[in-house]
Amino acid sequence: MLTGITIDFLMVFLSGFTGLAVARKTAPVIGLLDKPDARKVHDGHIPLVGGISVWIALCAVQMLNPGWLDAQPIFWFCLSLLLIVGVIDDRFNLPVMPRIIAQALTAVLMMYSGNTLWTLGEIVPGYVMVLGAAGYLLTLVAIWASINAFNMIDGIDGLLGAVSCVTFSALAWLFYQHGQHGEGQWSLALVLALLPYLAANLGLFGGKKRKVFMGDAGSTVLGFAAIWLLVVATQSEQPVMTPVTALWLIAIPLADMGAVCLRRLCSRVSPFRPDRGHIHHIVMKCGFSPRQTLAILFAAAVLCAAVGIVFGSVEMPEWISLALFLLAFAGWYRFSSRVFHR
Repeated sequence: MLTGITIDFLMVFLSGFTGLAVARKTAPVIGLLDKPDARKVHDGHIPLVGGISVWIALCAVQMLNPGWLDAQPIFWFCLSLLLIVGVIDDRFNLPVMPRIIAQALTAVLMMYSGNTLWTLGEIVPGYVMVLGAAGYLLTLVAIWASINAFNMIDGIDGLLGAVSCVTFSALAWLFYQHGQHGEGQWSLALVLALLPYLAANLGLFGGKKRKVFMGDAGSTVLGFAAIWLLVVATQSEQPVMTPVTALWLIAIPLADMGAVCLRRLCSRVSPFRPDRGHIHHIVMKCGFSPRQTLAILFAAAVLCAAVGIVFGSVEMPEWISLALFLLAFAGWYRFSSRVFHR
């Protein structure tokens, strides 16, 4: 016999599946299509509806269980606002300012709800770094960074969906392990919401004919959802992990964005200037196919999340965990820069 929570999760999955089918049929009518150009080498015009399908699935969460999260109405409003602005951007290619305004508004609402970075933990031996008023600024930066990191990694089939599933699965595990079931259920619902998109994006629903892309709307929603839940996990009265552990849970998007922006700045070009130097481009430049690259980066994301969870479970000093994370990032930056300039 199915339990109530099982039925709720089933509804989330079916809502995402149905929403994907409807949105994919509607996309050509409203022009919500990704067309090949100098940087996009896919075949045909692909519907940009992955974000819409995820949002529709999460609508089921909001309707069935509006109290899983503290301040869930604000969280839901922020996701919806970012989705709307993202869809308009996918359709009409908005200038940067409306997107910045929307992201800043969601940041203000997130902090108004009490979900703010107050501490970075014991990243200096024997000293817990409390942020005070600087926490508001750092929260804004963290939201911008998470949204852009998840957006930047959406470069090959399956990568954004797979890496996002790793992050939200790890969060679900940690929340459940610490008895915070509402937050864990929201994290698991995000994984279920992603599965129909992921299958279609990988061509499992009839190959290229039913293929879809996430779009900026979807990557923005996922990046914001990730940072909201990570802040809840690290800054609440009963945190389920340290702030440093959060870095390990989003290590692949974070390392990609950090290395790309740092390399561009060192080359004296804008950090927002597009190029083919993202993490998936680097791996493919080493001779791997797109599917092999997906498998490699998915495995790397799982490994990094596992390292973060294990470090937390054995109470590894936070400053050591941070030092190891920065060492791994430095190694990736050096390697990726050499491959990029090769």
